[in-house]
Amino acid sequence: MKDSNIALYRKYRPESFAEVIGQDHIVKAISGSLAAGKVAHAYLLCGPRGTGKTTIARIIARELGTSVNDINEMDAASNRGIDNVRDINENVRTLPFDSKYKIYILDEVHMFTKEAWNALLKTIEEPPEHVIFILATTELEKIPETIISRCQSFIFKKPNDAILSQVVTNVAKKEGYKLEDGGAELIALLADGAFRDALGTLQKVISFSKDKTINIKEIEEITGAPNTTLVDNFLDALATNDIDKGFIAIDLAVKQNIDMGVYIKMILYKLRYALQLRYVPSTKKSIESNINERDMLYLEKLISSKPENISSNTLSILLEAYQSLRTAVISELPLELALIKILNAEK
Repeated sequence: MKDSNIALYRKYRPESFAEVIGQDHIVKAISGSLAAGKVAHAYLLCGPRGTGKTTIARIIARELGTSVNDINEMDAASNRGIDNVRDINENVRTLPFDSKYKIYILDEVHMFTKEAWNALLKTIEEPPEHVIFILATTELEKIPETIISRCQSFIFKKPNDAILSQVVTNVAKKEGYKLEDGGAELIALLADGAFRDALGTLQKVISFSKDKTINIKEIEEITGAPNTTLVDNFLDALATNDIDKGFIAIDLAVKQNIDMGVYIKMILYKLRYALQLRYVPSTKKSIESNINERDMLYLEKLISSKPENISSNTLSILLEAYQSLRTAVISELPLELALIKILNAEK
């Protein structure tokens, strides 16, 4: 039985390749090669945080029958210097305690210093037969080419929101909780493609929930996500060419300390659903499975008058605003500029 006192992302961490979700291309390649007895001496796992790199590293070790005594995990963010690598270089010479392989899982390796990389290069290139290195990083561009060329590299991708929401729903059920329609989707959206963040948010919501049924309002209050009305008000402003209403919605979001990235993302998702309903009515059933009844009724009302600005062009402009957030001096400025551009307010 799984321990109920540990973090959900650890409690439900996959323990075999069969349990891994959203990284089929990696599971197929690595599990296939291990089954065929083709074991690499060095693996490089790259991708966004919370996507399962360390999990896959531990599964590789488990599949090779490596005991806890012969698995060495190190966080390169806090052990990044040449002395740390010298310790590794010395330790690799000793044989495993009770396994065929001694495995080194080095996380956040992009943090290594240049001197540390130079010290590790020879060992990565020609390690003892009993040693396997598994390097994990979120920043592939910072890894020296000399290291990359000596590893089998695998690129992890962010799971989409449908996969994340399914994981959230399943874990909530196992914990004895039920999420109302749209709840799992909101948590998935807030997680921004990270399993760890999705389950971390779910745990936070469960901790503050008053009963076993969790609704959207609870999730919004606990996570600080923008409420549905704020999103709807912005879309209404677009549909009715009401720039004042749009700026008021943005201002309220700012006053409520809502993350502007989350706010724009929620607007993008809802606008996308509106466009699908408007131009591809056959998607209605699929959309209904992702949102609650209230939001469905709202979207149908929004597109009923066929507003000019509920369009692909608007979606494109808002997407540009979302991508501009990273360099924005004022967080709400990209959305304000997008609103002006969409409503052609400078004409």
